[in-house]
Amino acid sequence: MEKKKFSLTGIFAFVLAILVLVVFIPLNMIFSYYDKVYDMTPSGKYSLDPITEEILDKTSDKEIEVYFLNTLFNLKNEPLCLPLYHTFMELEKRDNITLTCFNPNEDTALANSLNPTGALEVKVNDVFVKCGDTIRRISGNLFQTDSNGGDVYAGENLIAGAIYQCTTGSLPTVYFLKGYSDKTLDGNYSSHRDIIKMDNYDIEELDLATVDKVPDDTAIICIAAPNRDISDSDCKKLSDYIDEGGKIQMLLSPCDTEGRFENIEFLLAKFEIGMDYNIIKEKNPKWMLENLNGEQVDNYFTVTYPAKAEDYTEDLTTELNTIISTNYADGWIPGVSNTRSFYELTSSGAMIEKASIIENLPTDMDSEEYTCISEPMGGDAITAAEAKEKSNQPLVMGYYSYNKQTNAKLIVIGCDEPIDDNLTINTWGTRNLIKFSNTWLYSSDIDLGIENKSNSYDTMVFADGNEASRTIRMFFIVPAVFAVLGLLVWLKRRYA
Repeated sequence: MEKKKFSLTGIFAFVLAILVLVVFIPLNMIFSYYDKVYDMTPSGKYSLDPITEEILDKTSDKEIEVYFLNTLFNLKNEPLCLPLYHTFMELEKRDNITLTCFNPNEDTALANSLNPTGALEVKVNDVFVKCGDTIRRISGNLFQTDSNGGDVYAGENLIAGAIYQCTTGSLPTVYFLKGYSDKTLDGNYSSHRDIIKMDNYDIEELDLATVDKVPDDTAIICIAAPNRDISDSDCKKLSDYIDEGGKIQMLLSPCDTEGRFENIEFLLAKFEIGMDYNIIKEKNPKWMLENLNGEQVDNYFTVTYPAKAEDYTEDLTTELNTIISTNYADGWIPGVSNTRSFYELTSSGAMIEKASIIENLPTDMDSEEYTCISEPMGGDAITAAEAKEKSNQPLVMGYYSYNKQTNAKLIVIGCDEPIDDNLTINTWGTRNLIKFSNTWLYSSDIDLGIENKSNSYDTMVFADGNEASRTIRMFFIVPAVFAVLGLLVWLKRRYA
């Protein structure tokens, strides 16, 4: 009598199929109900990085509020947004973190509560992190594009950095130097102050005479429209700050004073930049701009923001030029008013990289003739003679300089009018260049070293079409043939 062969056919196969359905369907339903996810992605897109876990453990005694200005339903149903959704889910598991999701267009009262001073911008898909009186906004860069054009999730690093920053109780501070200008933060730069706050900085005035050194929480020192030189004592403090990697923004408008600003020149020289004692005027009506009364004025004219040099590392103008090209009709005019010029003391080297960010225009794009007039203002007889020699030449009204050894950075622009509340002309281009320069000088985003998360793909490279065809046959067609042959054999012997 022959022994029966073990076969996964007939009643046994049917019972096995039923058991599989009975086990796996309920399990999938349970996992779906409880939103249970096993993160099998190489980059850990759906789970928190150990750095984030450490930050959350260290701040477990702080009451933290996280606001997402949209609904979780929209996140969960958009595959690209799933990493952000699961970040929120992991945060919500923490007893000390409260997650609130809402549409700011529907709940305007809650949206306004996140912006009590009116300095922040509140819009759909923003994330706000709040701890005590410190609040930080994350906007627009949770998902980014890598060098290959692929989508990456950068939100966890930004959210964890915001939590870390808010729980420490302070934001990086931009200090406007006090005591050297008749203009004040409240009286002249209040709208610019609010714009800076929108980028998650605090902003205050600083009297260096009252402190021993530049405060440790300083992100940027701004010297705006000085009409007298900096004292020797304050110059020493700023020099030490620069040597330690400090970030300086100078808006040095022309002023009719006696003598040179030797200490300001000294600070500029640390970045290998020199300052002209002049005011620039444009005599070509083609480039002269109109004030708000519709009158062309020679001290208000069109400029260009030079593109990044090919062999340089820093880029401050590409984004601005892109915005201007698409929004020129809406008033994004590349212009300056009442400005002085600057020059390089030496060429860029291995240690210091510097380049112009505002230049005058020639009479025509293919011309080497210039119509800007350089009139002396301030300084002495020597600087007056030098100023006159610079008429009808290419001029630079703004520079960046970056010391790669110390990480010190400088933005210097020859006017402050673009950020003055009392502005009577339209200089949105230069105003936004000044705004963008803050981020270049000192990013308010805290980088905790959490890597951006993306999908991983395996690729195969073939020498030619024939090799590709052979590979396809090997990996797809041949297994399919064997599968068909196996099915035929099973059909023939299923009752054996």
